Amino acid sequence: MKLLPYRADRVRTSVSILAALALTGSFACAGAQTPSTESSPSNPKAAPTSVETIHLIHVTANHDLNDIQTDLRNMLPTAAIYGAQTQSAISIRATPEDIETAKKLIADLDRPRKGYRVTYTFTEMDNGKPAGVQHLMLLVVAGEKAVVKHGNRVPIVTGMFAKEGPSQSSQVQYVDVGLNIEATLDGDRLRSKVEQSSMADEKSGIGMQDPVIHQTMLEAVSDLAPGRRSVLGSLDIPGTTRRQEVEVVVEPIQ
Repeated sequence: MKLLPYRADRVRTSVSILAALALTGSFACAGAQTPSTESSPSNPKAAPTSVETIHLIHVTANHDLNDIQTDLRNMLPTAAIYGAQTQSAISIRATPEDIETAKKLIADLDRPRKGYRVTYTFTEMDNGKPAGVQHLMLLVVAGEKAVVKHGNRVPIVTGMFAKEGPSQSSQVQYVDVGLNIEATLDGDRLRSKVEQSSMADEKSGIGMQDPVIHQTMLEAVSDLAPGRRSVLGSLDIPGTTRRQEVEVVVEPIQ
């Protein structure tokens, strides 16, 4: 076996290469390290919240309370909003800034509704000549419906029980006969429903206890023009040759 001569320079070169590789690996590991916590942004904390209940002054109807809740939830999506219908109040859990915004919105929405005096005039005509005038007045709040009934409630037998026994009884239903008016203020429009009914002299063929009711109905929509008289139409008086002309006047309540 022949021994090769020892080369010290070759050993020194190998050691230098290994040292260089180790130093390069250490630099690579240092570059792959994640940024320190000092350079990374701190996690944002949740803003403090508080709870407050706001009582409404002018809102009385449930649908008005629901409209205010819907508006608040759309404008303040991060706030928790709850409505108490029996107390006419709204409870809010939100940041102080959102609560102040909610107060401003509620102050703009919680306002009294306008009221109007609606007067219906019925002019009875007989052979083209005025024979009498009747006035009916309603107080209507904007967005609401007012109803007035002037006449009688007529009982109608709708069923009999124990016909053959001594304790015979009957089921009775009442029908409004006369003049019925419904008035609704919808924005700048007045919706009127006028119904005129009366008892007829003839009897029903179904049963002697079943009456015949003459009925005429008028539905009309008119512009909300305060102080201006509007003609809605005319109604034939059931069972007669007369008719009534219907006019309406709307006046704001101060």
